[in-house]
Amino acid sequence: MKPVLPSQGPGEAQDVATPADQSMAPPGQLSRRGFLQGSAALAAAPLILAPSRSEALLPGEFPPSPATVPWQEFLPDAPPLLYGSTLNPPPSELANIAAGEAGRPAHQRWAQFGPQAEHYELHVAQRENWVFNPAYPPQPVWTYQAKQPDLSVLSPVVHAHYGHPVLCRIFNDLPGNHTGFGTPEISTHLHNAHVGSESDGFPGDYYSATKAGPSLTAPGGFKDHLYSNIYAGYDELQNGIGDYREALGTLFYHDHTLDFTAPNIVRGLVGFFLLFDHIDSGNEKDPNPAALRLPSHPYDYPLAFGDRRFDPNGMLYYDQVSPEGVLGDKVVVNGKIEPVLRVARRKYRFRLLNGGPSRFYQFYLTRSNNVIQPFTYIANDGNLLDKPLLNRLFVRLGVAERGDIVVDFSRYPVGTELYLVNRLTHRPEDTRRPYQVKAPGDRVLKFVVDREPPEQDLSRVPSTLRPLPPLPSTAQLAALPVRKFVFERRQNMWAINGQFVDVTTPRAVMPLGSMEIWELTSIDDGWDHPIHIHLEEGRILSKSIDGRNVTVPIHERGRKDVYVIEGFATTRVLMRFRDYKGKYVMHCHNLIHEDHAMMLRWDVV
Repeated sequence: MKPVLPSQGPGEAQDVATPADQSMAPPGQLSRRGFLQGSAALAAAPLILAPSRSEALLPGEFPPSPATVPWQEFLPDAPPLLYGSTLNPPPSELANIAAGEAGRPAHQRWAQFGPQAEHYELHVAQRENWVFNPAYPPQPVWTYQAKQPDLSVLSPVVHAHYGHPVLCRIFNDLPGNHTGFGTPEISTHLHNAHVGSESDGFPGDYYSATKAGPSLTAPGGFKDHLYSNIYAGYDELQNGIGDYREALGTLFYHDHTLDFTAPNIVRGLVGFFLLFDHIDSGNEKDPNPAALRLPSHPYDYPLAFGDRRFDPNGMLYYDQVSPEGVLGDKVVVNGKIEPVLRVARRKYRFRLLNGGPSRFYQFYLTRSNNVIQPFTYIANDGNLLDKPLLNRLFVRLGVAERGDIVVDFSRYPVGTELYLVNRLTHRPEDTRRPYQVKAPGDRVLKFVVDREPPEQDLSRVPSTLRPLPPLPSTAQLAALPVRKFVFERRQNMWAINGQFVDVTTPRAVMPLGSMEIWELTSIDDGWDHPIHIHLEEGRILSKSIDGRNVTVPIHERGRKDVYVIEGFATTRVLMRFRDYKGKYVMHCHNLIHEDHAMMLRWDVV
């Protein structure tokens, strides 16, 4: 059997799978999945990566990452934003293959949203000499960046508004001769945008100038994504925008390439996309009486956390072949290890994202003496709660979960030092689930209150945030169809209802405008699965663990798009399928589970 090297892109080396393997590797799938199913292949896994010297494999159990020097790197005082561009050639409804665009399907609802869309441009590229921490050598990373990049950050923040569509052209400028973990093809998913499937970042839509995924018709150097920025329920309400109670706020964009999502994200492919409307307007001075006037830019600050492992030379390392992946023992915050953020004496909104690939977090804000400080919790998974949760002491985040909090630094004198601390542990090398909460925890970010605000802080946190759409009646819920999805360990990989992913064939088909209950069940004690469903937010109806109903936590009673299934557990979720048709996926967002192959395609027709 010929080994598959990580420098090979999706769809290559189709001769690797044996006839027995091919039954588990449908057309268009990377055949390393079949390769992994044999125990001999698993034993050989450390030998097939063929890494460069800087990515030397770690024998046996991974040694810990080398020591770092804390509080030497500084995050920018204001998160850099992405600004509009003039696109040439201009975007079109159909893929402009002749101009180098990948062969995507036509944009849905182009006549409604395409002509009025504001244009943006992102380049996925290799950034040389990135410094994670001064103790480690400068090294290459992958980034989403503007045409003229801000080198202080890995990826810029996009600010967008409901009612104002965005057309984002995403170029693939990665080196085609890449070696080491990851693959130089991309498919960018805007998590959890309400968009047409052709712009969703479907895993099979990966592209480069020389390769195309099984759900594209041609390779290309770029692909246009039309983000209509409408609320879910656009067609249902016929009001020209949808239901404002369905608004998302904290979204993020990341690579979603089939079989390579984890390594490509570990290399750096993740950024924030923030959506505003008349309620959450992004303007703390907004005179509109409906506006919440939450802290706004530059005091609205997204923070992405990711677990990473470094080899003895201080170079970024990842094992993309093992279905257990690699548990990072260093936490990067916006690409930096143990950085400092200097803040003014006023309120800040922090949008916390667990970017993965595998570690769960429980964050506390503490003083230098480890005394916990309270804050206000205002949003979960990008959705404002109906009311703020006051005097909260921690935020717990599975992979891809988000939590928005407001911290009032006016309580502290200039010179105060505070820390964001993770107290949730995993067992060593165990990517499967968190283990226990243990104080004092690991300090991952330092805040230094270093100045008075330049002007009066007019921001606030009102007692009511965003109302929730009403749930159907008990009788209506009882009449809905129920789909059951079982997440399980199978043949040393990860499966849903006993099957591995096949992006060419839908496993569920829903009529446009329909409503269903999805039961998400784990039958393996010892693994936690943060399950993500594309296109629509859902509502948790109930949870059970070991067959016993449990109370749904208060911060999970709103709209969500990631549902953590713990051990022997079932979560019932109300799902709707509105406004857009096409192919979407559900998958575990423990990224190594997704890549090995806990994902299924479902279609809206």
